[in-house]
Amino acid sequence: MKTGGAHIFSWPIRHPELVEGSVPLFAWAMTPGRVLLTQTQIRARVQQLGKSLTRHYRGKRPIFLGVMNGALFFLADLVRAIDLDETEISCVRLASYAGTNSTGKILGLDALDDSIAGRHVLIVDDILDTGRTLSALVARLKKLGAADVKICVLLQKRGKQEVPLHANWIGFKIPNHFVVGYGLDYDGRYRGLKQVRILTD
Repeated sequence: MKTGGAHIFSWPIRHPELVEGSVPLFAWAMTPGRVLLTQTQIRARVQQLGKSLTRHYRGKRPIFLGVMNGALFFLADLVRAIDLDETEISCVRLASYAGTNSTGKILGLDALDDSIAGRHVLIVDDILDTGRTLSALVARLKKLGAADVKICVLLQKRGKQEVPLHANWIGFKIPNHFVVGYGLDYDGRYRGLKQVRILTD
């Protein structure tokens, strides 16, 4: 999978000892750095994904389940790029990160109910990194009786995945850096950036 000509950049953490809980004390000095993916690259790839999803779900009535808040912009653009007569949109808000660190605890799965039974579900998420959140979500949907569960992510981090999980559609594979923009945030900041950028200190 091409990354749209993205370069690999290093992300130094100069003072890892300055930590209170899981958020660095210098967190507010951390800002978006180099652009990893431009707005043009993202738009073009979303259109390609939309065409592929249109072919796959033709004749079906899928539920596009966006993982909030990170997938907000990706889900909206993806749905507009799809040409299907019947597409249901739903959202679930899950949380597993504090700052740049995964807590290992996934909150929000209980919000899903058995209305998902018998449906074709496409999980739409911003990023696949450890895979723990998406794996737990897939397991929950299957337990609730979904007929089929597939995954579409904007980004997949190389070398970060900790659990076996296959994303059926991937926008871009990127280096293992903490990124922000186009829905991805750092403690609620930088979500509205039009590009995907590497967070730097």
